[in-house]
Amino acid sequence: MYDQTITQHLRKHISLTDIQLTMFLSLVKQKEIPRKTRLLEQGQVCHSIYFVHTGALRAFYLDGAGRESTIMFAVTEWWITDMYCFVNTLPAMLTIEAIEDSIILQLHKNDLERLYNEVPPFERFFRILMQNAYIREQLRVIQNLSLPAEERYDMFLEKYAHVASRVKQKQIASYLGITAEFLSMIKRKKIETLK
Repeated sequence: MYDQTITQHLRKHISLTDIQLTMFLSLVKQKEIPRKTRLLEQGQVCHSIYFVHTGALRAFYLDGAGRESTIMFAVTEWWITDMYCFVNTLPAMLTIEAIEDSIILQLHKNDLERLYNEVPPFERFFRILMQNAYIREQLRVIQNLSLPAEERYDMFLEKYAHVASRVKQKQIASYLGITAEFLSMIKRKKIETLK
């Protein structure tokens, strides 16, 4: 059941009473999301943050020419939203889509604000989440600016092997900022060096 997964996840970072936990659980909505379902479309106002109970999601940006750039993936026990637009209640810059059949927990911004006011440990929990996300994205930007594509791909595989096996190669390529063809070339080169 999702209660146990989210409870264990929360308790890795904060202590909650049973009453506080029950309040949190009353505010999240469980949803079963079939593969290819979009939880958020670019341009819609972003009101929610999502916890992945099972499955996998991705957030991507679609440019004017129709090219997708994957910004982030989210698998079991990860959170995902268009953070800038969520915090500022703005139209989303990103689309969030299920890349596998998934079960997610949805938390509305108003309910998160209520948690901040009534259950102070949640401010700590989401601060930790935001700090970790900021650090991860800062490192990713630095790597994209300073490392060749081959090294970025190796680091992605090393750090996110559990993600790499679940997503399409073109989605990994767009996450790395390269074309799918260039990623295929990198993979062929790796295979040849192993022979």
